[in-house]
Amino acid sequence: MKVEQVLHMKGGVGKDSYGNNSSHPRSVISMVKPILGESIIEVYSAMSSFECLKIADLGCSAGPNALLVVSEIIDIVDEICRRLKRPRPCLQAFLNDLPGNDFNAVFTYSLPSFYERLEREKGTKFRNNCFVAGVPGSFYGRLFPPNSLHFVQSSYAIMWISKAPKELVSKTGSSLNKGNICVAKTSPTAVLEAYLEQLKRDFELFLRCRAEEIVSRGCMILTTMGSINSNDPLTIWEFVGLKLNEMVAEGLIEDEKLVSFDLPYYAASVKEVKNVIEAEGSFKLQKLESFSIDRDDYIKKADNDHVVDKTARSAIIARDIRAVGEPILASHFGQDIMDDLFCRFEDGVLDYMEAHKCQYINIVMSLTKKDV
Repeated sequence: MKVEQVLHMKGGVGKDSYGNNSSHPRSVISMVKPILGESIIEVYSAMSSFECLKIADLGCSAGPNALLVVSEIIDIVDEICRRLKRPRPCLQAFLNDLPGNDFNAVFTYSLPSFYERLEREKGTKFRNNCFVAGVPGSFYGRLFPPNSLHFVQSSYAIMWISKAPKELVSKTGSSLNKGNICVAKTSPTAVLEAYLEQLKRDFELFLRCRAEEIVSRGCMILTTMGSINSNDPLTIWEFVGLKLNEMVAEGLIEDEKLVSFDLPYYAASVKEVKNVIEAEGSFKLQKLESFSIDRDDYIKKADNDHVVDKTARSAIIARDIRAVGEPILASHFGQDIMDDLFCRFEDGVLDYMEAHKCQYINIVMSLTKKDV
């Protein structure tokens, strides 16, 4: 089955849905807000006052985060207009993700409250000048007409590559990454190189397509999970792989099922993404920053009364990872093992994270399209 048919967050509004388990990405979006503000000011300053500001959120997913960046951009533009005494521009926002994304949940549950907030805080006129549309499709390809967007943002999406590299299988048909579902500390160098080359191909195509769609001097902010270097891969998905191996050993999953599964995921280093941006050449790199946070940092910060114990933290992390990984894992291993898999994950995840000092490396890129 093609990746674009199965790669999406868990939809709906249930307890295991991404909409109810996406506080970590939301916290990272908030951390990036100062850089977002700088880019929007740059974009707005280059616009004529009568233009419609056109923005796109690529890999928006479902749930409350789908419209979070759009809301923040509206607040930033509103403040600029008040300060400069300029009329508020019309705004058109495009929400993009793969076709399997739960767009119905976005437009049924999130959008009405988004418009209610706009009308309550900004007035009817502002609400009537804001238009939101869904654009299903892969961002590893063209999505919009030429020179039609002023600003593009993508958060926690581009580490999901278009496919697992075909080079992970040897000429004799054996797996080069046996026992792992992604780049792991035990993966041979050939596996890391294969994933890196796929990332380069995909990210270059992503940049080339956005260069066609963004106006001259338009801006883009990309936030992705990364790694400090190629020898320090993200380990949380390794732990999922360990639990799958455990189930294989107990005869609950066929060994061939595990051997034939490779996650289309690569957390690049700062140097790796910088090299691709410079080689592709369409964008000027304004900022390239990285910061690390504990995997459960957002849980600790929200726990003001110190009531969330180790068991509760483990359950929250397990639901978060399940909301992200279940659709693609279930498509390969079957839905019937998901409860068992994530129960095992929950039981040991905090001990594993502490033993391996698991942190999430976040890379933020601010880019401006070069004049042509």
